[in-house]
Amino acid sequence: MKDRVTLVTGASRGIGRAIALRVAAAGSDVALVGRDADRMAEVAGEVRAHGRRAAVFIADMADGQAVEAAVEKAQSEMGGVHHLVANAGITADQLTMRLKPEEWDRVIAVNLTGTFRLVRAALPAMVRARYGRIVAISSVAGLMGNPGQAAYASSKAGLIGFIKSIAKELGSRQITANVVAPGLIETDMALALPEKQREEMTSHVPLHRMGRAEEVAGPVCFLLGDEASYITGAVLNVSGGLYT
Repeated sequence: MKDRVTLVTGASRGIGRAIALRVAAAGSDVALVGRDADRMAEVAGEVRAHGRRAAVFIADMADGQAVEAAVEKAQSEMGGVHHLVANAGITADQLTMRLKPEEWDRVIAVNLTGTFRLVRAALPAMVRARYGRIVAISSVAGLMGNPGQAAYASSKAGLIGFIKSIAKELGSRQITANVVAPGLIETDMALALPEKQREEMTSHVPLHRMGRAEEVAGPVCFLLGDEASYITGAVLNVSGGLYT
């Protein structure tokens, strides 16, 4: 990770924050992308406490031009972007018959189209350098489906197809692209669920507990590192056995 720059979206909290701190501890500088400037400033301070550079770039993942501008600024201000972690995501939990088209569009725009715009903006420099690491944070919902999460599951399944495709396109340039698919993780999104629903979901996890954000950050850091240089197009299931 030394002398590399890792760009992390959705970096203000939860899994994104944990990833930013994990890669900083491994020696990477970090470009933080998200909407919450104050929260990201706090994370940037934590990154700097590891002795690494950190910069904050404000962008809504549904705004393609803002996403592309954030990548361009990060490349300019930090001397390049070597690793991408597409972590930002939203959900609109609702039975399909009650799901509004605008809710569907927003989830797809942030989770899937935003990742496409992010990757597309970063690729020219990675191709020229013949080096790059891309990790998208999907979900086991994209592998198994989930009632009431049609939009979310569709967006996360789309991420898997997108990453598998670019892994084949970019392999000859020594750029890897992989997916981490978390299960039930202790994040704001999960903790917003009713306690009874969380308990019901946890009962189906063989490890009988929710995962921690740090337990997702570790596998992501591995996929960004040299030890994973021969892994591309993979989907790493981090769900405590919820999906097998």
